[in-house]
Amino acid sequence: MTSVFPALDRRRLLLGAAGWAWGASAAAQGRRASGHRAIAVAQIFDGSVGQQDVSKDFLIGSRAAWQDINTKGGVRGNPVQHTTIEVDGTLSSLRAALAAVRDNPACVALSGTSGDPAATSMVRLLRQENVRIAHAAPWLQDSSIDVDDSTFPIFAARQEQITHALQSLTMMGVQEIGAIYAADSEQRLYQDDLQRIAGALKLKLQSFRGQGGLARLGQQLTAQTPAILLFIGGTPELVQFTQGLQKQSRQRYVVALADVNLQTMMQMGMARNTPVIATQPVPMVTASLPIVRAYRETLARLFDEQPTPLSLAGFIAARYTFQVLNDIDGALTRQSVLAAFQRRSSLDVGGYRVAFGPGRRSGTFVTQSMLTLDGRIVG
Repeated sequence: MTSVFPALDRRRLLLGAAGWAWGASAAAQGRRASGHRAIAVAQIFDGSVGQQDVSKDFLIGSRAAWQDINTKGGVRGNPVQHTTIEVDGTLSSLRAALAAVRDNPACVALSGTSGDPAATSMVRLLRQENVRIAHAAPWLQDSSIDVDDSTFPIFAARQEQITHALQSLTMMGVQEIGAIYAADSEQRLYQDDLQRIAGALKLKLQSFRGQGGLARLGQQLTAQTPAILLFIGGTPELVQFTQGLQKQSRQRYVVALADVNLQTMMQMGMARNTPVIATQPVPMVTASLPIVRAYRETLARLFDEQPTPLSLAGFIAARYTFQVLNDIDGALTRQSVLAAFQRRSSLDVGGYRVAFGPGRRSGTFVTQSMLTLDGRIVG
């Protein structure tokens, strides 16, 4: 475990520095509240230990996008105040964050809520508190939650990612896989879906949960355990599991989902003898799409950070929100902004296609990256 903490501490420092932004910007918005040019978009992010790795990168991508948007004139000539509110994953902190959004008259939309537990809770809280504000492009990985007419998920959820991963394996001729659950909560949430999807694809599935720790589970796998393992959990947990796998003589391949950050895994001291494949609901960061080129150029200009799928997702979330806002005729109010999102059933964000279906979800796009034995990330 000692190798995990330095990277996490770095992210906590970065997120802590971001957390003050809401208080400072809210005060400035309050001074401008009587003016029609005050426009604020709020971003709620979870800085708790289990989510800070996801939130840090997602937030950097969104910040880069909003800063770039403002240098080019903002929304219809009006600068956008990108306000950030840090929560600790508890319901009380999420309620306080929502109250701050509700009570800020300049705030016309929520954009890019992250990570998944915070996004899921915010969907429910917006409904319970009857706060009618657009909730655009949250990092909503839970495919089981009902989405109402004020939330607009544009990224593929876990179910689509799992389906894509398993379909890829069947195309490779794989007939049996193992499912590794990082915690009981993940097993309760996803085991039935995973078994159903595996059954439909005629894959034999073995399930594992490390009661004595993930590193120990990695050490205890036997020759009868499938060589390809689907990991359901976060980055620190996967690092622990791979550290246990390095004791194995048999070559294993691990398939993870979008909450896993491959770059962070390398920083945390993952075992290098296990290739890791991660799904992601955005294009490769090396893709030639206009949105990806704009992301790489903006990130290089504004931040000393390497491109990652999660920060690309944050960038896309902000650009999607901007495009809807920028096309609104008349006053920008919560009501007009929400109505505009509800009308825009499809949108092209620099080659990233957003198209909402009957289930009020757009996300179907999934790609995969591999962290190779020599530390390279390839598509």
